[in-house]
Amino acid sequence: MSGTFVGMPAFPEAAREAVGDKTLRGNLRHATHTIRDKRARAVAELDDWAALREAGKQIKDHTLRHLDRYLVQVEEAVTAAGGTVHWAADADEANEIVARLVRATGEREVVKVKSMATQEIALNEALEAQGIHAYETDLAELIVQLGKDRPSHILVPAIHRNRGEIRDIFRSEMSEWGRPAPEDLTDTPAELAEAARLHLREKFLRAKVGISGANFVVAETGTLVVVESEGNGRMCLTLPETLISVVGIEKIVPRWQDLEVFLQTLPRSSTAERMNPYTSMWTGTADGRAGEGDGPRTFHLVLLDNGRTDTLADEVGRQALRCIRCSACLNVCPVYERAGGHAYGSVYPGPIGAILSPQLRGTGSEIDASLPYASSLCGACYEVCPVAIDIPEVLVHLRERVVQGGPAVRNGNRVVLKPAGGHAAERAAMRAAQWAFTHPGALRTGQRLASRTRRLHPRTLPGPGRAWSAGRDLPAVPAEPFRDWWQRTRGGRDGAK
Repeated sequence: MSGTFVGMPAFPEAAREAVGDKTLRGNLRHATHTIRDKRARAVAELDDWAALREAGKQIKDHTLRHLDRYLVQVEEAVTAAGGTVHWAADADEANEIVARLVRATGEREVVKVKSMATQEIALNEALEAQGIHAYETDLAELIVQLGKDRPSHILVPAIHRNRGEIRDIFRSEMSEWGRPAPEDLTDTPAELAEAARLHLREKFLRAKVGISGANFVVAETGTLVVVESEGNGRMCLTLPETLISVVGIEKIVPRWQDLEVFLQTLPRSSTAERMNPYTSMWTGTADGRAGEGDGPRTFHLVLLDNGRTDTLADEVGRQALRCIRCSACLNVCPVYERAGGHAYGSVYPGPIGAILSPQLRGTGSEIDASLPYASSLCGACYEVCPVAIDIPEVLVHLRERVVQGGPAVRNGNRVVLKPAGGHAAERAAMRAAQWAFTHPGALRTGQRLASRTRRLHPRTLPGPGRAWSAGRDLPAVPAEPFRDWWQRTRGGRDGAK
């Protein structure tokens, strides 16, 4: 199971295989439609939803503009509360920091809170290579891990699995990881959840090291926030003696009161709940605060860049860093619903993955260069985004980058340009169109000629255009050009020429 599935085929090829899987399409259709309908009802309860959405956008944009200042403030606040802050420029550095911290404890097992950042850097695989076993404790992540699978959704990583498949995975795999599943386990949700609870409880009780991400980091206090629905995260955050949190630098919010906005919009957009069942917050270590309390005795915060600074430099693309990982855009996307998450070749699938992954990783690989095209540009993702990320705008922007060549290949901490290549026919067609539109006489002659020969036109494009018309017919040419129709029916009135 890899966090960045680079090496996969380009999106069109992967999606073509996925849409042929009827079971996958059925699972996705049922799950996404259920979640999107519940979300719509939860959002409709708030009269000020539009204002909350705009407030979230403004808070995020302000933070990104002043990120350098807030990062320093986070480090100072976490350190004052007894924690230790580490800076990781990329995935390799972050993985080495975490592995070193775990080795220093003498432990060889860790329990993990569901975390997109640790999936992004493939932390589990990096720890495994050094003899450290990382156990996922989120139910859906547990299913993915036991099934030697890959996540396919931001919120529900095992959305592509149905109850019968989950039962079979538990029966065959749980015994290799710890407490086995009951022999008479059925596919009843309550029984599946109980089997997972018993399996995980043993790991919680013996774990000395926990690893998490964070939904938010409050700069003024150094407080980290994790929201979840199951309580497994809270077990990981309170029971282990050592806690290591890997957090993307874009997760910062300036003030405690800023959480008010996101703790309303995130649960409604993700799980369609008024509030998350579990909202855990911690500041530094238990010993570093006044009085005794729950929480780790040793706390490490790993602040992860991994392409975020490069993304921040792009005035159009940087809005992707507003993302609060709610997954609302996935649940309304017609492309995701049919192709599933694996086709995106990243732990960030769906519309947000199509704009985030090519910026974090560059467009040097075949899969990343194809992701900006994994959309119909219908705009549904923008309509539901709780922080108003204009995903269609960024998709078009990234398509331009792919065609013309742009920040593409990462070389250490530096981004080098990828030479423009391919798409020569498209560029030639655009140049021809530009010439025609600036020569009205030639345009009028061409339109008339096209109308008179329309019965001879093919229904698909030849040569390089064949791929575009493989799944669609060319638009039919009208019997006469619009200008001729206007002249004939209006006689040149209303200023027509």
